[in-house]
Amino acid sequence: MIEQYPQQVKIVFKNFPLRNHRFALKAAQAAIAAGKQGQFWAFHDQLFKRYNRLSDPAIDEIRAALNLNAQQFKADMQAPDTIAQINADVSEANRAGVHGTPTVFINGRLLRDKSLGGFQAMINFLLQQPIARQ
Repeated sequence: MIEQYPQQVKIVFKNFPLRNHRFALKAAQAAIAAGKQGQFWAFHDQLFKRYNRLSDPAIDEIRAALNLNAQQFKADMQAPDTIAQINADVSEANRAGVHGTPTVFINGRLLRDKSLGGFQAMINFLLQQPIARQ
């Protein structure tokens, strides 16, 4: 999407670790920690490839594969600002009525069709609206 709409689309990722997923919170902490070393999206993508096999060793394997500084990574995972970011994201999601993942909003509108066509249709529709161009 970014390539197609480089001036019009910005992706904002929010954490919403599900309580019933044993490693969801730790995965969110790890992705934020990786982001502090410039590797959020690479780490994120690897987490989602392994979503059903997450564990402490898996998180550490991803960290090592991305050549992240281990000491900094571990400290950043536990840092108060990391925890605060996750808590703020969860609070915002709760206020927006989010109950599961993935949930996608485009300009505040819930996207129900998460196919590529669904994304394109919603973006094109909103770009035609006068307020979307401001």
